[in-house]
Amino acid sequence: MVEDSMQPTELPSADGEIAHKQQAGGQLQQSFKCGGCGARMEFKPGSHNQACPYCGHENPIPQSEEDIRELDFQAVLAGMNQAGETEEIFTIKCPNCAAETSTDPNVTSQDCPFCGSPIVAMASSTKHIKPRSLLPFHVNRRQGWEKFRQWVSGLWFAPNDLRKMAQTEGRLAGVYVPYWTYDSDTTSFYHGQRGEHYWVTEHYTTHENGKLVHKTRRVRKTRWWPASGTVWHSFDDVLVLASNSLPRNYTEKLEPWDLKNLVPYTDEYLSGFRAESYQIDLTQGFDYARNIMDVTIRQLVRQDIGVDEQRIHSVRTQHDRITFKHLLLPIWISAYRYQNKVYRFLINGRTGEVQGERPWSFWKIALTVIGIAALAATVALIIAASQT
Repeated sequence: MVEDSMQPTELPSADGEIAHKQQAGGQLQQSFKCGGCGARMEFKPGSHNQACPYCGHENPIPQSEEDIRELDFQAVLAGMNQAGETEEIFTIKCPNCAAETSTDPNVTSQDCPFCGSPIVAMASSTKHIKPRSLLPFHVNRRQGWEKFRQWVSGLWFAPNDLRKMAQTEGRLAGVYVPYWTYDSDTTSFYHGQRGEHYWVTEHYTTHENGKLVHKTRRVRKTRWWPASGTVWHSFDDVLVLASNSLPRNYTEKLEPWDLKNLVPYTDEYLSGFRAESYQIDLTQGFDYARNIMDVTIRQLVRQDIGVDEQRIHSVRTQHDRITFKHLLLPIWISAYRYQNKVYRFLINGRTGEVQGERPWSFWKIALTVIGIAALAATVALIIAASQT
């Protein structure tokens, strides 16, 4: 069970009982009461149900038939103040790693799930684009810790502190991390060169057995021709991390995500978890997406130039019919501080894939080097003794 330090505001529910509201994932999140014992319900990873952590009672989450629609990029940029697409949320910022997580406006202190540092600050209000879809957690906390322990046990020269931390479950936080996806039709105009290989016979001299010998050899050369043209491509769901709180090289290794299983956003899935607000906005995210698309576009240009080798001098790309989704993806996060440096360990909340930064034990490495050197010296002494 994830303990939540946020203080909910009580509101009367439709059936006369008390339902709670708190800020999470950019929207007011309801806190649902168990029909059996009255405790707070939490989302059950791997299902479409809420479950009571005390009596086990489960409530099914109503499944919306609403399609996950692609929002028009330019239209949303032009109407960012429209009430239907944006919302006011309350976030609290970590002074250590700068992560911004959603919280109740009255909360003044909590621990950062990204680095474990204590946060003492009032929440600030900002207007953000609403998340429209998410992937629910499939890997639960117990399974996440088992995956993490397996990963730790395979690390060579890891400090003992890391292995001890792997035995404590209190610092594994389930966080819904913000992402953008972009669709775009691209038209790319390029200029370059087409290289065609050909072979020539070359005469040369060399010395063999003290004599000067004349020989021939086949040498490959390339004849270059100017090339230009146009390539078209349609990109679908180019995924961009909208957070600066996590190391991007590790989050990319958590991929692929099963985006075909996205569900429409609803508060029930966030019960018992935290959500981070995006730090990379819609236009910045598209700049990242352009770079990702450019890799594929340049591959297409090389294919279009063809022949044996290709040189690309310039590519100018026009993007049309740009659409996007703002979505949340589930990641288990554990932050470990070693020698005043924070190391983060990430677990894909769908597949259990583990990636992370790892500290190295200087003493273990030094003792291993000394041991190898001692072993080599012993072997050398034995060989020398046997020869004498």
